[in-house]
Amino acid sequence: MALIRRLVGVSPHKTLPILYTYRRHRSRSPERYISSSFPQHLGPNLQTPCNTNLDSHIIKLTMSAAPPLTIKLPNGITYDQPTGLLINGEFVKSVSGKTFAVNNPSTEELIVDLQEADKADVEIATQAAYKAFKSWSVVEPKVRAKALLKLADLLEEEAETLASIESLDNGKALHCSRYDVGIVIEYIRSCAGYSDKVDGRTINTGEGYFNYTRREPLGVCGQIIPWNFPLLMWSWKIGPALATGNTVVLKPASATPLSALYASSLAKKAGIPDGVINIIPGSGRKCGDAILRHPLIKKIAFTGSTAIGRDVMIAAAQSNLKKVTLELGGKSPNIVFDDCDIDTTVQNLITGIFFNGGEVCCAGSRIYIQEGVYDEVCAKFKEEVEKLKIGDPFGEGVFQGAQTTPDQFQTVLDYIKKGEEEGAKLLTGGKRIGEKGYFVQPTIFIDCKDDFSIVKEEIFGPVAAVSKFKTIDDLVDRANNSEYGLGAGIHTKDVNRAMDVSQRLEAGIIWINTYNDFHQNVPFGGYKESGIGREMGAEALDNYTQVKAVRMKLNRYTE
Repeated sequence: MALIRRLVGVSPHKTLPILYTYRRHRSRSPERYISSSFPQHLGPNLQTPCNTNLDSHIIKLTMSAAPPLTIKLPNGITYDQPTGLLINGEFVKSVSGKTFAVNNPSTEELIVDLQEADKADVEIATQAAYKAFKSWSVVEPKVRAKALLKLADLLEEEAETLASIESLDNGKALHCSRYDVGIVIEYIRSCAGYSDKVDGRTINTGEGYFNYTRREPLGVCGQIIPWNFPLLMWSWKIGPALATGNTVVLKPASATPLSALYASSLAKKAGIPDGVINIIPGSGRKCGDAILRHPLIKKIAFTGSTAIGRDVMIAAAQSNLKKVTLELGGKSPNIVFDDCDIDTTVQNLITGIFFNGGEVCCAGSRIYIQEGVYDEVCAKFKEEVEKLKIGDPFGEGVFQGAQTTPDQFQTVLDYIKKGEEEGAKLLTGGKRIGEKGYFVQPTIFIDCKDDFSIVKEEIFGPVAAVSKFKTIDDLVDRANNSEYGLGAGIHTKDVNRAMDVSQRLEAGIIWINTYNDFHQNVPFGGYKESGIGREMGAEALDNYTQVKAVRMKLNRYTE
């Protein structure tokens, strides 16, 4: 299956540390758990806790409901968009009452205003997830599997609505969104299947002992996802977390939170208990940082840039040494040998760099073509790219929609200008399309040198940098000469060559005679500065469990 896939001044709430767990005084009254500095100004949205079960360490809070907004999508589908934060099974207003705008990248017009989470909301959501973990972590695996299977069925029923929300919010062409939704559904089902396969092992250390290991869930998982594949990343995060008995506090990207909120609204109907999934849109600086530093959160899963990934690791270490998985940037080589099938290869080059408007972490943006077919492949590449239809994501036959954010749109244009200034030859594209919406022509630069910015740096847009190579040894050294190591592509009819080069390339996934071709059972993740850990496959479960070893001394049985 073809896929191809930053994160109010809060001064009135500086007293909010009282919302954290308080030191137990075993012989004291419950009132001792409530700080005298409790922020009374927060009004009816926060009530002083009435829970007297001191062992729970949970402060119960009530929040005002946030009503949904009925939206009619460009293709005529009407649906109710949640506008609140999903906390403990309900869509609620933020503590501050602040909202933020979500805009349509294709028209630059407002779609909806959503409630904006900050540190106070992270606290409440984390407490809800912490409480839910105590029961969710010990239910039978088959119960978790049944809930995930039901969730997948509900997602399938809403597939066209979800795809349409994604194209409205993200700007990607509808065919891309449909691919994403299909993979989301299958991946949630795959995670359901893994629920009862989180196994340990027995260890033979000789007579007189019985040894075994077991894998146990971590607890509350903080998850921060990007704007390029909002729904897909939602599934890659919540699927393995829930399958292994964890609970989730997830922050979608501020630019594209709509599909994650809508998909998560199906959780209760699927039988997933309140508090297991909590979705809190907000800025990285306020909401994201609070997730990274919360002491009850035991694991962070982040997808985004390498620069922010470093900050994530620092924050996780400074708080409580959270377990971290990172899926970060890339500058992936896509290699064309002179014995390739040129027509098929050119289509793979298009999928590699222009799918999803080039907003793909593993995009095949560095294209190396062997000199014997360089001119022919470049000419065919140009011809086929110029046939692509760019525009309204809901338009008939549209291949590429809008870039997702105004900042990224400008970044792409800046890199195109830089490529021309550095001396790369512009083969096609290179311009903005229209005056409204963030549309950029698919762009190909040829005759690129290895020290060009467009060759070395991640652009995250529809810009291909093409270079020529002679020998395999020269090619491998150049392909590996990058701080990144997420993906790579090889195009050849020679199986021995393909296997040899695939073993020499420094990347987490190698595609041979295909590109951006994913399956839910095949792990995905990076080498070097492209990340830590793996998404999908059985390997994803390792990110959400910890190993406990048990060693028992046995006495010989006698009558």
